[in-house]
Amino acid sequence: MPSRNLEEQKRELNGIVYFDRGRVKGKDGQEYDRFAIQTHFVQVGENQVDLVEKYIRPLYKEGDSYAFGAKVMAMCVKSVRKIEEVKPGFWANLLWRFAGINHTGVGMHEPHKLQLVVDMVGLPRMLLAAVLSAITKPFGIKGVFYKVCGQGVGGIDGFYFRSSFEEYKKLALINPPNAQELCDDLLAKTNIPVVLMDANDIQRDQLAKSKGFPLTDEQIQDALIDNPSGQGDELTPFILIRPVRGE
Repeated sequence: MPSRNLEEQKRELNGIVYFDRGRVKGKDGQEYDRFAIQTHFVQVGENQVDLVEKYIRPLYKEGDSYAFGAKVMAMCVKSVRKIEEVKPGFWANLLWRFAGINHTGVGMHEPHKLQLVVDMVGLPRMLLAAVLSAITKPFGIKGVFYKVCGQGVGGIDGFYFRSSFEEYKKLALINPPNAQELCDDLLAKTNIPVVLMDANDIQRDQLAKSKGFPLTDEQIQDALIDNPSGQGDELTPFILIRPVRGE
């Protein structure tokens, strides 16, 4: 089921609106409180440090860390493509009709997005990925297209005609290639540990985490098990993670 922020979870503190996404218990017994922090719609070129200071700092307590949504980071560092910059060719115009679509986003069910894949990985690899995906799909094997394409194709978002935001209909967002550098820079400038996540209701991909991050990779997955950032138009790209200490 899609992960949604509920009205009864809504809180406000120090002028910041957030959603209390409840407590979860990890496989190692550690418990975590999670807070989905609501922001304005972040535009291309906004400063990620300013966003952290505005939205994370007022709620931060010693021992906290947070997940920074990859989509918003892509907007900040201008890792985007405008729809007019992408010209669908023959194969993109032909094959997009056969792509799957689900509630997490458009997938490749859009010619501009499929053409962007061609631009990133080349036509031969895209065609190979499409063929292998078609062969394996009847056997219930999912994600073959993205695995064969590689090179961050699974992290492409946007060009989404059903989006609530006009910007996401006209922009494609690509996961930044320098994720580790971005996390370390944020830590250096804010002194708050950060993990960069590309998450949806199907999977939670960890792109990088700042040096000395207090949680292991497994603990990060435990803390974000239900994708507490929600989806769609909720505007909650920051998840404050608060390990529960002895009470």
